[in-house]
Amino acid sequence: MLDDPRTVRITGDDTAAVFRRIDDADAEKRPADHRGRPVPEAYVWCNLTSGNGSRALWLLLLPFMVVNLAHWMRPATRARRRTVRLYGLLVRLTGLTLTVLLVAAACEVALDLTAWQCAGARACAEAHTWLGFLSPAVSDDGWWSEPGRRLSLAALVPSALTGLLWYLSHRTWSEYESQRPMDRDEARPDDEDQAPRIAPDVEDTARVALGRPGFWYGRRLVARLRAAHAAAGFLTVAAAVGTSAARHDRRAGGPAVLELLGWLLNAAFVVLAVVVVWVVCRRGRSERRLDKHLDEHLVRRLPASSIALLVLAVVYAGWSRPGWRSAGRLPGDMTFGGITLVQSLLVIALGVVAHTLYRSRPDPRTAMYGLAGPAVAMLACALGGVMSAGVAQRVADWLGGTDDALPGPPVLLTWQASVIPPLLLVVLGLLGWLARRTWVLRRTETAAVEREYDLAEERPRDKQPRDKQPKENPPKENPPKENPPDEARPDEARPGGEPSHWAPPNEEHESQDSGRTRRIARTRAMAALTDRAPRIVGITSTVTLLLGAGALTGALATCETPARAAHDSPDFVAGAAQTAQTLGSWLIGVGFLLFVTWGRRAYKDASARRTIGILWDVGTFWPRAAHPFAPPCYAERAVPDLTWRMATWTRTTGGRLVLSGHSQGSVLAAAAAWQLTPSVRKRVALLTYGSPLERLYGRWFPAHFGPEPLASLHREVDCWRNLYRLTDPIGGPVHLTGGCAPQVDAEPFQDPLAYGRTGAHPLPAPILGHSDYQADPAFAHERQHLLARIGPELPKPRQS
Repeated sequence: MLDDPRTVRITGDDTAAVFRRIDDADAEKRPADHRGRPVPEAYVWCNLTSGNGSRALWLLLLPFMVVNLAHWMRPATRARRRTVRLYGLLVRLTGLTLTVLLVAAACEVALDLTAWQCAGARACAEAHTWLGFLSPAVSDDGWWSEPGRRLSLAALVPSALTGLLWYLSHRTWSEYESQRPMDRDEARPDDEDQAPRIAPDVEDTARVALGRPGFWYGRRLVARLRAAHAAAGFLTVAAAVGTSAARHDRRAGGPAVLELLGWLLNAAFVVLAVVVVWVVCRRGRSERRLDKHLDEHLVRRLPASSIALLVLAVVYAGWSRPGWRSAGRLPGDMTFGGITLVQSLLVIALGVVAHTLYRSRPDPRTAMYGLAGPAVAMLACALGGVMSAGVAQRVADWLGGTDDALPGPPVLLTWQASVIPPLLLVVLGLLGWLARRTWVLRRTETAAVEREYDLAEERPRDKQPRDKQPKENPPKENPPKENPPDEARPDEARPGGEPSHWAPPNEEHESQDSGRTRRIARTRAMAALTDRAPRIVGITSTVTLLLGAGALTGALATCETPARAAHDSPDFVAGAAQTAQTLGSWLIGVGFLLFVTWGRRAYKDASARRTIGILWDVGTFWPRAAHPFAPPCYAERAVPDLTWRMATWTRTTGGRLVLSGHSQGSVLAAAAAWQLTPSVRKRVALLTYGSPLERLYGRWFPAHFGPEPLASLHREVDCWRNLYRLTDPIGGPVHLTGGCAPQVDAEPFQDPLAYGRTGAHPLPAPILGHSDYQADPAFAHERQHLLARIGPELPKPRQS
């Protein structure tokens, strides 16, 4: 980033820090030595998303991260605070169901398949000798062989999983959410008292959520949600253990005392479950102020109460019941059906609320007409279901390879696995549509590439290709003698290159030109596919919802697997059901193995971990507002870091700066600029390149990066320039028009820099796409223009 191997850390730690070149470490003390050139700094934050090997374990939290994204995808609106709160409440409830689903899947594996079914079958217990002490037949009715005691011992597995999630959430909470942003009074420069104030009712940033003081400080909400979700997990385990014993005690002839205790336990389950739901619904985010309050009693007592109830349920289930035998599946296997039904209803309600918000303020650029949030929430639920069913199915296949056929996982999980092949057919159809669109776009782009590089007509021997310089800021004829590090040398080409003489055309050259043109056109067409993502997500989520509803209906109506339910149907239907069930089980198993393999590789391989880090760049940018077990929000560390650095530097020196960001760094740059006070923000020029600010964030997160927030940012910074390429699949223009002058978007950079071999590029220039924007001489030109606008002089330190 600094184009110099000799760097020094100015401030920060091993996780994230600001670096300078060694020669610039004390630049403020030697302003004469840096006269006329800027002092570059680099903020390095890659360890926040792809640091040590433990980041690979975040893959297990993928459904939680996805549902958290749905919270931030609500449409833009105004004066509908109650509807906005309802939207957030529905997403938080959806996140709660995902926690219950994950813990219920662990209960299914440990309690039902292992302790109840396999340990209760002689052949299975003999095949898996480590279960022998739990089997009545193998252990000769040993102490642990009673069903209640088996369930109590197996409850350690889902309890440990819940405790691990609770611990990880608390650990990351203390490292990320507890990073307090700078107060506005601390960020205000000393001379702002003499500067004209901007009234709060007219300040643009007051209407931008990312500019609110408490936006990047979600400590209180995450603590509350963590307590509620941990309690929900422990209650799920307690219910799985206690209700099975209580159902046995309600049979005729059972002990009256145990029956009464069973009823009391069930009542306690209901009361604590209501309290958990109330805590999730009671309070959302408090962004308009730094909420330093912490609900300590709630955070401590709610999980403690659920753990106490779990201990009581374990003791109750472990009480001696000589006549109790395990047979079939564990009672309560329709729990997954109830979770699926609740999730479907929540997603539908969320869609109605999102549509209401969108109609109040429609924007054609908004992804899926405001329904992106419900669609992503549906995909999160589907992902959680696939992971749960995959684990249960693989464990059932592993345990069931004996003479005694086990009942296996609940019927609903088999139905859900059976709808995966039809869903994949839909996805394959969408991929075919994308391929056709790419082919059509490539033909269109081929003609555009020929026009841009003047290939449609034969060039004279000494004709040069067209110079593609941005319309604004034409290059000077005589470049300066002293150039910044990335400034183009006088003999280098401007965008498009300074060509040597063209050779006479022949068939070989024409063939090479044709292949080169097709590659450029294909790259542009592939980059344009990013804008088709809303349609893909919308169709996939809708089909997933319909197939999930069909699977739930089939499981409830038949109480049998698809193959058995279609046994008496016509041969075609029976064959299709059998094929879907077998193929679905195989696919879900393969998917689970690939998921584990990917996580294991990422744990050991830093390059694979960086690939996963790209996924976290978007998924963990947003604070944990819907699910506390989601991977932590790195922006709650990065944005305060940048804000503190810019505010303290400008306050100390009175200087001005260019804030430059590439890709996700441009999103962090915009978020940090919003957090500055208006007077400091006016000292900042913004340079973004390869930026997804409008193309991804503006469309998918319109309430926070829509046209109005971006326009307000443009008005409040000193100047903003955005650079992009047509071959970039991530970055794009920000589309700020109308009163937002001067224009933000530069002309798109040519990619490649030269079509053929030129004096500046004697070898074929690569197609860069999203990377290496600094390789284009126009980048240095644009940056130099911003530096010239804010002034080249390095300020001296102020006297205290």
